[in-house]
Amino acid sequence: MNDVPNISGSEKILQKTQTNSHPIFLPESGINFGHIRSACAIALHMHQPLIPAGGSDLNTAEIISNLKYMMDNQYIGDNHNAPVFHWCYKRIGEFIPQLVNEGKQPRVMLEYSGTLLHGLRQMGLHDVLDNLKTITLDHNYRHCVEWLGCPWGHAVAPSTPIQDYRLHVLAWQHHFAAIFGLEAMSRVRGFSPSEMALPNHPDVAYEFVKTLKDCGYQWVLVQEHTIEQPQNGRTSERPHIPHRLTCTNSHGETVSIIAIIKTQGSDTKLVAQMQPFYEARGQSRWELAGKSIPPLITQIADGENGGVMMNEFPHKFFEVSNDSSGSDSPMMNVTEYLEHLFAMGIKEQDLPVVQPAMQKRIWDNFQAGDGPEKMEQVIEQLKKQDNQFHMDGGSWTNDISWVKGYENVLDPMEKVSSLFNEKAIKAGIPTNDHRYRNALFHLMASQTSCYRYWGQGLWTDYGQEICRRATDILNYDL
Repeated sequence: MNDVPNISGSEKILQKTQTNSHPIFLPESGINFGHIRSACAIALHMHQPLIPAGGSDLNTAEIISNLKYMMDNQYIGDNHNAPVFHWCYKRIGEFIPQLVNEGKQPRVMLEYSGTLLHGLRQMGLHDVLDNLKTITLDHNYRHCVEWLGCPWGHAVAPSTPIQDYRLHVLAWQHHFAAIFGLEAMSRVRGFSPSEMALPNHPDVAYEFVKTLKDCGYQWVLVQEHTIEQPQNGRTSERPHIPHRLTCTNSHGETVSIIAIIKTQGSDTKLVAQMQPFYEARGQSRWELAGKSIPPLITQIADGENGGVMMNEFPHKFFEVSNDSSGSDSPMMNVTEYLEHLFAMGIKEQDLPVVQPAMQKRIWDNFQAGDGPEKMEQVIEQLKKQDNQFHMDGGSWTNDISWVKGYENVLDPMEKVSSLFNEKAIKAGIPTNDHRYRNALFHLMASQTSCYRYWGQGLWTDYGQEICRRATDILNYDL
């Protein structure tokens, strides 16, 4: 739409679409849930950032996909992998039909960032989108594929302004529906946070979960070490069954969502070599709420990065699809698994409760409802007592904070966020207005995690340049 992806303007239509909670995978599942011992699930995360690199002058360069930059400059570094990345983005759309037509029961969950989807369209890579449409829309294959929602610009939740994170979640829903249709969007029930980053500040965590619930999501994928049991502050003792992530804010308000735990490990190797299946074969049914249920071993990994994912995954995916089909440890997608679980009488309130990591120490010293000022006093006191205590959130690795050391990027991002709130939201610019959509596009593109991960150098320059453009749009176009 005027060279900007469809990322806003249909909020009411989407809200109606996402209120539909009837089972979607159960009628076509074909899994004998009462007789299996266990199940496994894999998710492929796909992402390419948008960068101002379509030209030699940073101030005027077109914003293009990093994939296009790689394609055009294959002699630099690892850019020779660009054609392989292109294949990785579309190959699952070839694998699923082949396996189904061979009588197998493959399963896969897909998570593609909005910046990647926009880049694919901008580059004219319609073969990728056509392949994905086949397995998303064709009734012969769609029961094998579950799409996961995500923040449009691959923003990390702990350090993205909470009002902006909601815009990312809504923008991805708009963009996905614009490509695959509203019916396909109604089948997206799970959410995958970028970098597996879960906020642990009680007020931010509450808003994170509330955003997901308000946008119609039923479950969220979380990393094992980013959560704790409220009663003892330890990680879950049974990570392979669904939990209930419960978040309470400083005002005493509580919200919860089903949490599926991804256990720790070297992600790309685990998924490329289909480790969840082999782990599942060593598991047995567990008891929950007086019923016997199969555990679900779940992993997510980049779908294109690393030699093991590029080269080993296809053969292993075919091998495991063959070995697991009809076995007592089949592949299942998460929503399919949950629908079977609820069909046997399990309710959401039966699931064990977890909360974001490090919160027990807050609740041991703070009475819910005492307000944000009192909570900040408690947090500061805990930081003084223990330099390991923090409210930066948790992600796929414990040795990276998405806040500390990134002030030179976060400061411009926060200024643009504040300006967008003032010039676009408070000013009442309609969300279907091109000026709003263009400003939102630049705001979200600037909040991509890649601009923080590296901390210094060219990527920081990219992030600051997109912030500059967003600022000019907000100051002069609105």
